[in-house]
Amino acid sequence: MNIQDITVIKRDVEGTLIPYGQSVTLIPGTEVLVTQALGGSFTVNINGNLVRIDGKDADALGKEPIKSPVDKFLESGKGFSKELLWEQLKTCYDPEIPVNIVDLGLVYDMEVTELKEGGYHVGVQMTLTAPGCGMGPVIQQDAENKLKAVPDVKSVDVVLVFDPPWNSDMMTEDAKLELGLL
Repeated sequence: MNIQDITVIKRDVEGTLIPYGQSVTLIPGTEVLVTQALGGSFTVNINGNLVRIDGKDADALGKEPIKSPVDKFLESGKGFSKELLWEQLKTCYDPEIPVNIVDLGLVYDMEVTELKEGGYHVGVQMTLTAPGCGMGPVIQQDAENKLKAVPDVKSVDVVLVFDPPWNSDMMTEDAKLELGLL
């Protein structure tokens, strides 16, 4: 969901300055423009600067957290699947681009290994739209955290790779349409 609404910060909240990846604290009473609410996180504009706010802090913006595929999975009672992992990765967004990392073509590979002691290890190789992106570690950690939230996932490794280099041909048709490239 893309939104554009003005709200006031309700409590101290940590955020990540875009595109630098630096941590910042927004204080109560600060007026912000919510520019994006995708994948359970929010992008806000404050005095011309973009800041990513984690979904767990939705209340600081006066918003409700957005249900993830894992929440829906737990409600359904279905078993573990690789499809659920892909759906969970689709909740990861570059905070500057309104398209998830899977449809952007940033995820090159996912391997799931069943562990002897039970559960699964998930290994992901992904890239960034630009190698020097300051948000790279934030996006990488977001992907790792979201995969770790899947029941029965015991360990996750998300590795950034830059070969082959990313280009817009790697995006899905839906992503290109969303970004006005078709």
